[in-house]
Amino acid sequence: MILRVNERSHTPHDPLSAALGRPLSAEEVLTEHTVVAHWQGLYYFTLDGDQTMWTAAQWAEHLEDPLVQCRDGRRAIFHLDARLHPDDRDLADAEWAEVAHRLARAAGIETPGDKNGCAWISVQGQRGRLDLIASLIRYDGTWQKQPADHLRRLQEEARRIEQDLHLTPVHAAAEQRIASRPVPTASTQLATVLAQLADEQSGPLATVRGLVEHTAHRIAQQPGAAGHDLAYQLELIARRLHGIQHDLDTTAAALITAPRPRVAAPAPPAVQAPAVQAPARRSP
Repeated sequence: MILRVNERSHTPHDPLSAALGRPLSAEEVLTEHTVVAHWQGLYYFTLDGDQTMWTAAQWAEHLEDPLVQCRDGRRAIFHLDARLHPDDRDLADAEWAEVAHRLARAAGIETPGDKNGCAWISVQGQRGRLDLIASLIRYDGTWQKQPADHLRRLQEEARRIEQDLHLTPVHAAAEQRIASRPVPTASTQLATVLAQLADEQSGPLATVRGLVEHTAHRIAQQPGAAGHDLAYQLELIARRLHGIQHDLDTTAAALITAPRPRVAAPAPPAVQAPAVQAPARRSP
């Protein structure tokens, strides 16, 4: 089981859409097979006879309700997704619910018996994936304080879940990916480094060249011949940097497509011509 804690967001709409793998709908009702777990305080806000199943848009509104009490600009939506190994079996709804509650407690989202805690739901909208989405604003208007080591706790809990549910351990999955990954050659590794250096968008040489060109432009606008001479020198430096980028890019391409060194075939053995005997001389 591989866990990923995503960047916090201002609203739950994008995380919920990512969990479902499709845009939110005001008509699609999410059943208990999709929302496999939720915060215990939900029952305190629904009267007897009220609906307990909502559309995707309504679930997003439920998660967003506590945010109304705290509009200080901070990102308060916590989003965690857990992915099983492709070879793992399909878990039952009760198993997904157990995983959700265990991860929620490890993340410091759920505290048993806390009626005013975080609003959270767990969505099983895609095969082999579980998403935990929570508002870090409690119903009493305060921020939920997650443990400082909640990331470590999540990883440890994930290892225990793997053992309890007989899932593929994450280290075994990593070893399998590494075993099936081709070993890069020295030429390929060097070509990768050179391509990164020569990259026009994010390479370090492109960044330096941009700074030099920008400085040359600003200096050229200053009065005086000295400024123009310095700007000209900076432009020459920028051109040389651009030439180096081009050379590195060309070399990287050549390393990737370089043919294997040809091994000279052994020379065939020399064929010796049969010795020719001189004709015997006739006696006179």
